Amino acid sequence: MNILLTAAGSHGDVAPYTGLGARLRAAGHQVTLATHDSHAPLVRAAGLDFRSLPGDPGGTPAHRADRDAPGTPTTRRALMRRAADFVAQLGTGLTDAVTPDTELLLLSTTTAPLGWHVAEALGIPSVGAYLVPTTPTRAFSPVLSGGRRLGGWGNRAAGRLSLRIVDRLHADAARALRTRLGLPPASPGAVRRRTEAANWPVLHGFSELLVPRPADWRPGLDVTGYWWPHLAPDAQLPPTVEDFLAAGPPPVSIGFGSMAADDAERLSTLAVRALRRAGLRGLLLSGNAGLTAADSPDDVLTVATPVPHALLFPRVAAAVHHCGAGTSAAALRAGVPSVPVPFTADQPFWAARLAALGAATPALPVTTLTGTASPDDAVARLAAALTEATTTPALRTRARAAAHHLATEDGPTTALNTLTRLAL
Repeated sequence: MNILLTAAGSHGDVAPYTGLGARLRAAGHQVTLATHDSHAPLVRAAGLDFRSLPGDPGGTPAHRADRDAPGTPTTRRALMRRAADFVAQLGTGLTDAVTPDTELLLLSTTTAPLGWHVAEALGIPSVGAYLVPTTPTRAFSPVLSGGRRLGGWGNRAAGRLSLRIVDRLHADAARALRTRLGLPPASPGAVRRRTEAANWPVLHGFSELLVPRPADWRPGLDVTGYWWPHLAPDAQLPPTVEDFLAAGPPPVSIGFGSMAADDAERLSTLAVRALRRAGLRGLLLSGNAGLTAADSPDDVLTVATPVPHALLFPRVAAAVHHCGAGTSAAALRAGVPSVPVPFTADQPFWAARLAALGAATPALPVTTLTGTASPDDAVARLAAALTEATTTPALRTRARAAAHHLATEDGPTTALNTLTRLAL
């Protein structure tokens, strides 16, 4: 089949689809991944065709600097406006990405609310390919609720409310998209209900080890296991990283991926001081947070370029990270304890899941380190978490047990088999 995968967002929102796409391609399918231009090298390195989607959240370095500058509006209303602008651009891009020979649309969590309209207009079968659970359930509260436990009724009610918010966010873009496609008017909520009533199939690219499939989910919602990002067989860590790893005991990795820090200097200083207090070596993964060890101490190395977690994490003593879905999974796969420092969105949810599994320390939200806490208190908190992560045998044991379990799963093949069974 000629399959179009669509994904939008940061690196962590897109990278897993390169692993899924590569497996589908190996089975003989023609696979194109439509996403933002900044991810084009990632897509092509996996042997997939690339198609561009607008609304790149990374953008140019200038855009990133402007977006993350001090004083950038961060109120809920401002964030909703920014999200609405992103959605409006995305709707137009999705339509343009579909070619006449497309036979199947695989829609991510971010592209599905608009992709449904495109699939309807063009008569193309579609399947969800989600990295997070979105269907309301009694088993847990929605991923954007911060991992709070609301009870069975409360969890389902909050889940339904979160979907209504998503529908409201897409209302204007959906209306414009349906007009452009020549479709009769229909609200996002109506389209969602129609899709759910038809038992629209959704593949979830995470492990039941971390999120067991809820008993109250409808048929057609499958949990396949993780779709690991494609990694070239000859991929290696940079020589400077290899030299640092060989020069002493395993260090702690500290990095926050695509998350931007309001005060990179303070966060970097905090990280270095906490490492020193805990008596540990460290790797600072710069990322969008701009982490750097300014004085270049011998026991801390700044890594300015992205490195594959699959190669780095098995070599570290613990990983301090923002708890994005992909980074959380990578730490489990490597069998190393996590120190969760969630920033926003679904990160508190995954932080709570790691801690409940016994493979992570309790979460240290970034605001507890960079907000009103004094620098000394923040250093003490992070150092204590580092010590716990690197010296508690139970954390290491449970992280390794998780790694052994994940090694038995093959998410992309399970997804392929499900698609074959659907006979779309």
